[in-house]
This record gives sequence, structure tokens and C-alpha cells, in this order.
Amino acid sequence: MSDNEVIIGLEVHIQLTNLKTKLFCSCNSDYRGKEPNTLICPICLGFPGSLPVLNKKAVEFAIRLALALDCDINKQFFFFRKNYFYPDLPKNFQITQYNKAGGKALADGGSITIKLDSKPKTIHLNRIHLEEDPARLVHQGSIASSPYALVDYNRSGITLIEIVSEPELSSPEEAREYLNQLKSIIQYTGIADLDLEGSCRVDANISLKGHARTEVKNITSFKEVERALKWEIQRHKNMLKRDKELIQETRHWDDVRRVTISLRTKEFEKDYRYFPEEDLVPVELDQSFIEKVKEKLPEMPNERKKRFQEQYNLPEFNAEILVIDKNIADFFEKTVKTNEKFDSEDFNQICNWIMGDISRWLNENNKSINQTQLTPEILSELIILINEGKITGKIAKTFVDDMMKGESPKKIMKKTGKERISDKETIRKIVREVIEKNPEIVKDYRENPKALQALVGKCMAKTKGQADPKITRDIMLKELAEK
Repeated sequence: MSDNEVIIGLEVHIQLTNLKTKLFCSCNSDYRGKEPNTLICPICLGFPGSLPVLNKKAVEFAIRLALALDCDINKQFFFFRKNYFYPDLPKNFQITQYNKAGGKALADGGSITIKLDSKPKTIHLNRIHLEEDPARLVHQGSIASSPYALVDYNRSGITLIEIVSEPELSSPEEAREYLNQLKSIIQYTGIADLDLEGSCRVDANISLKGHARTEVKNITSFKEVERALKWEIQRHKNMLKRDKELIQETRHWDDVRRVTISLRTKEFEKDYRYFPEEDLVPVELDQSFIEKVKEKLPEMPNERKKRFQEQYNLPEFNAEILVIDKNIADFFEKTVKTNEKFDSEDFNQICNWIMGDISRWLNENNKSINQTQLTPEILSELIILINEGKITGKIAKTFVDDMMKGESPKKIMKKTGKERISDKETIRKIVREVIEKNPEIVKDYRENPKALQALVGKCMAKTKGQADPKITRDIMLKELAEK
């Protein structure tokens, strides 16, 4: 193994945004957009004498995820205090779980399978556990240049699940794929909406084999995790090239300048002085409770992928792409069910439109499909118009912008006047004009039949993509043969 072998482990903190209250009190957990420090009580502010009470629904949600990740659920566990001093932690300790000194996390083990370049790789999990979220620090500008920090305690006490991977990831690309797969599983369990700001934060641990590791804290997007890891890998390598010693430290990712900044020398586990939380009793889960949660667990991405392959005759790759985003997969299924006459060819056509032009539009506009006015009925109508020969695929592509605003293809066709030209005499006239104006391409065609496509392309351009490509090709061949 090379000294430059990359070792990555991720700690992913997920807010259970679909809970109505916080982890240890009854305060409203919907803090986004609210006035600072208004959704608070003595418990989430850490007042002396206030006593926490565990949210039963939070435990149920955590078990859902543990089952989906194939973890081993511990039927008895208790909470610990993780001691550190920071303005976002009013008690000066965080209530969390600890899997040493007799403690156990909510669940151990589990795995996530990723696939890069069609090669599957299983990433094992160390554990998942419940903990409370600290408050939110608000800086003026970047964390490095801000002259002060403000504290909003509305977030204090929000339920977090932490998913800790084993250090088995070996590239930033693998890390991003791992996070995408994890997000998909969480989306299917229905415990959180990870598209909400701040709902997912990642601590990335990275080292080169044989050297000290760095922890990059609180990265808030999967794309930025990949960028931060790439930066850190290069920083580590550059340090070693200059014979500099790498130290264990905590760093911050500045996503504007796209650099990491040293925050502090990394604390060691002993610095947190973990000890059992004396104000909470141990939690005991009976098997019947776990079984009830299991019964409510919906179809997971891998199961759905297999069903899509069998039920809709989709290629494995296409099915994989569809199911990774539950909203996209739901949209696909609703579309195929709009018309009972649709067959496997139509299913694949619908899939191609969603994976192609629709996904491209969503990426370019940074939106999810639920944030548009596109409906399954609109996409279904587009497929029918193409099948009936009223528009070509090229014309259909020009409809996407308006379709995303909720306009039907029929209305767009009427408004723009764009429809398929199938009249043979009209096309023949266009073909003859193209042949007459492009003698060099015609000459090239005599020696190289592939030049036919260039002539057909000229016809399509002349009609702005409205001429039927098959009829155009057939007439072009006939006209050239008679020359």
C-alpha cells in the first residue's frame, strides 16, 4: 500500500425534520424562518433543575433507519453527557450516546452499498445513535472574518441521528456516492427532508495512510463534502512533499473560498469526559415494538429498483437512477399509471424523458421535481403526442421550459405553432432546395454515404426540427438516387 493511500470516514448528522417536537422537550421543532430564540424552554436552554424527557417518536424514527440500514438494534441503551464548553451548548454538555464504558449506541453495524464505474463496494457502519443538536451560531460573513457570533437557541435540542461509517472510503467520489445512497434511504424511511437547509451536516475524517488525520466539521452539502475532501487530500500531500508534519486537528470548510481553515487542535475522546446522563433512565425496547416499526417500513430503494426492472421492463441502470430520488420514482410511477394503454416501450420513453431533459432542467435550475408545476398528466400528454406523430422528439425538447411551469403540450403546440411536418410534397420541396444549395455535401455523399445525415440535418434545421426525420430521410435517398 502506498503512503498516499487515502482513508476517509464520515460522521453524518441528520435532523429528524419530520418530528414535531424536540428530543427532550415539547418545544416546536420547526425552527426555520422563525424569530431567533422564540422556540425555547428551560430544558433546551439548560436551566438548573430542568429535567429532560425522551421523545418516543424519535426512538421509533431512529429504529426505522436502523432497520433500513440492516443494523443490529440494541434493546437496552442509555444516554451520556459529552462535556465541552462552547456558546452553542447552554448546559456545557451535549446529551448523546457513547458505545464505551458500558454504554451502547441505539444500533451497531449495518452497511451501505455504493457503485462507481459499475463496481459495487460495501461500506460498513460503526453505529448510529441519537443525540441533541446544539444551538446555531450566526456569523457576519465567514467564520474566519466575522467580528462576533450571535446564538439562536431555537435549534438547541432538535433531534439528531448520527451515522458513523467505518474508515473504508478511499476517494471523495466514493464519499459523495455514499452520501447520495444514505440520503435516498433516509428519504424512503420518511424520517427527514434532507433538502431543508441545515438538515444534514457532515464531519469528514481524512488521512493519508500512516499519518495524522484531519476532521473537517459541519459541511452542509454533499457536493461540498467532495470538494472539501479533494482540497484536504491535496493539502496533506503538499505538506508531506515539503517534509512538514501533519497534526491531528479540526478544520472548517470555507465554501466561498473553497479552502479549509484550522479551528483547533483536535480534541481526543478523553477530553469530552463522557459519563452517563443521570437525569434520563435507561431505555429498554421490547421486540414487539421493533416489529411494529418494521411492519410500517415502506419499500426501500433496492426493492423498488428490482420491481421497476420486472414490472416496467427497465434496464438496471435506468431503474437505479430513478429510485435513488423517491420523488422522481414516485413521479415516474404516477406517469405510467395515467394511461392504461402504455406499454414497456412507453415506460422506457417516460424514463428517458425524466432521466434526460427533465433532470437536466432540474439540475440547471437547482430544483427538485416537487418544486415545479410539472405533473404526471403533462408528461403523459407529451408521450402521447410523440406516439401519435403530432410532434417530433426535437420539437418536444423545446416544450420542457413551459411544461415545468405547468403548461400542457397541446397548449404549447397551439401557442407556438410547432407541430410535425409529415406532408411529403412539402418535405420534397425542402429536400430539393437543400440538395441544390449544398453541392459539396452531395458530392461527398457519392463517396461517403454517411454524409446523408448532414443533408437530412440541413432539412431539419430549415424546418426548425418539425419535419418528420424518417420521411425526410426516405425522400432524400430517393431524390439523390435520381440525380
